[in-house]
Amino acid sequence: MSAPVIDHHATGYSLPHAYAMARAAELAYHGREDIERQAAEWGFDRVRHHWTRFTPPFPLEDTQAYTMASDHMIVTAFRGTELKQLRDWLSDATTPPWPGPGGKGFVHYGFGEALQSVYPDVAGTLAELRDNGQTLWLTGHSLGGALAMLAGSRLHFEDPHLTADGIYTFGQPRTCDRLLAGAHDKAFTKRMFRFVNNNDVVAQLPPEPAYHHVQALRYIDTAGKVRDTMPVLAGLGDRAKGFTEDVWSPAGDGVRDHPIARYVAALEKNCT
Repeated sequence: MSAPVIDHHATGYSLPHAYAMARAAELAYHGREDIERQAAEWGFDRVRHHWTRFTPPFPLEDTQAYTMASDHMIVTAFRGTELKQLRDWLSDATTPPWPGPGGKGFVHYGFGEALQSVYPDVAGTLAELRDNGQTLWLTGHSLGGALAMLAGSRLHFEDPHLTADGIYTFGQPRTCDRLLAGAHDKAFTKRMFRFVNNNDVVAQLPPEPAYHHVQALRYIDTAGKVRDTMPVLAGLGDRAKGFTEDVWSPAGDGVRDHPIARYVAALEKNCT
């Protein structure tokens, strides 16, 4: 983690800004001291940590996120979780749905519970730190991507003066039903960017038709190129290519495509 990569005056979508948000999502996996040190190097003078622990039988141990603020920009990044734990949890179809924000549709119960554990602190922090008309960006990888998308929906539908200027997610699972996905797409047109690296297994869970993805897909192909659009047949061919690149372990491609480091590396390559 070296030189500053975040343009505090960024607006809209760009690959350099996507790379910056991937780095911020990656940082969420680090400890508090590392987060504060890196945030300072990136030019953010205020940092808040959001953390809560769960008790059994809830499948997650905790939810963690952080918010960093400068005079021009605020970023809240949500941390993901261990892949096997998340995959087993998202494959469980027995959990009841959680009501969606603003009464719109529903979300996976685990996502609703995990976000609710930190949401009052996150919303309160954003209201406190957004004191200079700063742009607001939400980001996260894996579970963190789902929480970033859902936090954006809650802020928009329940507290509109905190609507995010952009949401960047990486390897995000399906988070909600069709109704909320549609409402989110309408509210965040050209402000929601969902990156999926080839066969990333988490992006394929929980199963359809109960759960759906929001739109605004940015697909990373087997060559590491970010594609804003991908025709269906070409996408199927590229996914098949990913499966066959390792003839000894084709089923492992979805796991190999998931780590945040793969997203960071691909986006860095696309910026050069």
